[in-house]
Amino acid sequence: MPLLTQLALGLFFALLVAHFFKLQWLRRRYPPGPTPLPIIGNLWTLKFVLHYEILMQLAKTYGNIFTVWLGHTPVVVLNGYQTVREGLIGHSEELSGRPTTPLFEEMAKGKGVVLSSGHTWKQQRRFGLMTLRNLGLGKKSLEARIQEEAESLVEYFATTKEKILDPSPAIVHSVTNVISAVTFGHRFSRDDKEFLRLIESIDVATNMLASLWARLFDVFPWLMRRLPGPHNNIFESKAYVEDFVKKEIKSHKENGLSEEPQDVIDFYLNKISQDSQDITSTFDEDNMIGLVNDFFGAGLETTTTALRWALLYLVNQPEIQEKVQKELSAAIDDSEVIQYEDRKRVPYTNAVIHEVLRMSNIAATGMLKQTVKDTSLQGFSIEKGTLIIANLSSSLYDPAYWETPRQFNPGHFLDKEGNFIQKEAFLPFSAGHRVCLGEQLARTELFIFFTSLLRAFTFKLPEGVKNVNMDPVFGGTMKPHPYQICAVPR
Repeated sequence: MPLLTQLALGLFFALLVAHFFKLQWLRRRYPPGPTPLPIIGNLWTLKFVLHYEILMQLAKTYGNIFTVWLGHTPVVVLNGYQTVREGLIGHSEELSGRPTTPLFEEMAKGKGVVLSSGHTWKQQRRFGLMTLRNLGLGKKSLEARIQEEAESLVEYFATTKEKILDPSPAIVHSVTNVISAVTFGHRFSRDDKEFLRLIESIDVATNMLASLWARLFDVFPWLMRRLPGPHNNIFESKAYVEDFVKKEIKSHKENGLSEEPQDVIDFYLNKISQDSQDITSTFDEDNMIGLVNDFFGAGLETTTTALRWALLYLVNQPEIQEKVQKELSAAIDDSEVIQYEDRKRVPYTNAVIHEVLRMSNIAATGMLKQTVKDTSLQGFSIEKGTLIIANLSSSLYDPAYWETPRQFNPGHFLDKEGNFIQKEAFLPFSAGHRVCLGEQLARTELFIFFTSLLRAFTFKLPEGVKNVNMDPVFGGTMKPHPYQICAVPR
């Protein structure tokens, strides 16, 4: 072996050893965790993904607050309901930041709500909540839009005439049209190719955020930017969504400012005009695009994924489906339009919906957070700028709070008299300052869509199919595997 090669290898090995000892020195500042290796940290232990099951297993060894290293970046994990609650609610302000990881920066550049922090995040979130209220969240006006889409979905299923179908495309289209009405002021037809591509692009971007490729991009951004591979799909999808939103904004601008805003873009354009002289304002077109993207991404994923899981649980346990239908028939007349307020009349149905959200564990580990100031959690000092994962799954599956944590059991949300009860460990939308912006909208949609479908149809597995795959597909959200069912009119 040439001397130069020997020297290069020796230098490389020496650097690895130096990096290893540097990591061991640095890790003393953080809660305990598995030993990080040079370059990859704990990625090998994590199987290169932040899977909630692996994190829960690590908690058994290192405790409910521990540290994993993504390359050279430490991430503190909160596990179990009490620890997650203390972090998200007890230290909500301190954990309100969002990290500027290479992928997050490439995706959002600190714009919008979901991936922004500080002053921008506070202004955009406040505007988002206010606008949802102005558009009728919690009122009859927005419910009417949801009811319209629910009825459209029922009509579509009726056209299948009990034939085998994959319910996912129809569900996704109907739910996306609710978000479209809220943000753009109009809906799209089922055969609109541009709208279908928008849905596909949002799905690709969401799934890639939790993938191996995303982790590699964060650890080796300088290399991954230059390499071909699936990680580039996320940027292509992002570009298409932004172009789609820009066309909608252009159309709104051409119509001029509205004295009576009808959608998010109307309200945002008015806000830009009102704050044009305010140097502290973060209201501009880039943030408007970011906010609209966030409305679509967050509003679409939770409701569509929960509905897909709901139908799968019901065909897998037809006795639960039958009990829901009996309760709906007894409490709500067939001629009545279903409203969100009706959930108080159907405690078992409400319990089933909550159990769907618990068991499906859609958000899993939630989004990465970052401390905005020094803090302390259960005796551990956490420095400003530390990345935090609140493992929501560990709260939803915490055996101290759920009788059968790994089994679908609506009884988790019912008392002995059959009345609905809320459970403190039920955190599918996260909690604290970073709780999901669209939680109330998602809850309203899920109830109206679910009950509308169950009142109209009995869902069954195709003839001859006995078993369904109940394992989740790990991604940005925990989706079910593709499946087929039959919608039989009642």
